[in-house]
Amino acid sequence: MIYKGFDLTGRVALVTGGSKGLGKAMARAFAEAGANVVISSRHESELRPALAEILAGTGREGVYIVADMNNRDDVKRLAEAALAKMGRVDILVNNAGSNAPAPIDQIKDEDWDRILELNLTSIMALTRALAPQMKERKWGRIIHISSIMGFVSKGGRAPYSATKSALIGFAKGCAIDLGTFGITVNCIAPGPFLTDLPMNLLSPAEKADFAKATILERWGDPKELMGPALLLASDAGSYITGETLVVDGGCISK
Repeated sequence: MIYKGFDLTGRVALVTGGSKGLGKAMARAFAEAGANVVISSRHESELRPALAEILAGTGREGVYIVADMNNRDDVKRLAEAALAKMGRVDILVNNAGSNAPAPIDQIKDEDWDRILELNLTSIMALTRALAPQMKERKWGRIIHISSIMGFVSKGGRAPYSATKSALIGFAKGCAIDLGTFGITVNCIAPGPFLTDLPMNLLSPAEKADFAKATILERWGDPKELMGPALLLASDAGSYITGETLVVDGGCISK
C-alpha cells in the first residue's frame, strides 16, 4: 500500500509571496499533491504567469490575489478574498518578506517599521484572520517562513534577524493556542537559496562565502524546499507543531 499522508486532495493552500522563488516552489508542491492554491504578491504581472506555471499539468484550480502585505487593509482583504473565491483555506504559508540592510546606528525609523510590518505584523494579522475557519473544521496547517538569520546574523542584518527570530517564538505561541483544534503551526528556516532577495543584496564575494559556509558547499534550489513544506502542510507532519525545520545545507551545523 502506498503511503498517502502527503496527499492534499480537497485542501486549499494560500501562499503569500507566491509569484516567485520559494513561495512559487511551495505552491507548486501543494498543487502537485492535489491542493487548490491561492498565491499573492504585489505585482499582477508576476502573479498571472506564476499561477499558470504552478497549476500546469496538475488538474488543480487556483487564483491569484494582488495584495501589499505592508498594508493592513490589504492583508484583511486578502483573507476575505481567498475565502470568498475558494471557500476555505486549510494551509497558510506566510512567505512574503524582505530585508533592509543597515548597521544599527544607521537604521531609519521608516525602514524598521516597514520590515517589522511586512516580516512579522502582517503574518500575525493574516494568521489571526484565517485561524477561525480552520478551528471550525478542526484541521489546519500554518507555516511561517523564518530564516537561519533567526538563529545567527551578519552585519547590517539586525532588523531582518529580529523579525525572523520573532517568527519562531510566534509559531510556538500559536501552536499552543491552536493545537487542540487540530491545527499545527511551524516555521521553516531556509539557509542560502537561489532566490531574488539574496541574489540582489549580496556581493559576488558574499555569495561565494555563503556557499562555502554550507556542508554541501552550494546554494539551495527553491525546489529543494518543496519536500519540507509538503511535510509540514500535510497529514505526514501531523505530530509536528511549534517547531522550526532548518533547511540550510548544513550551514548552521558546519
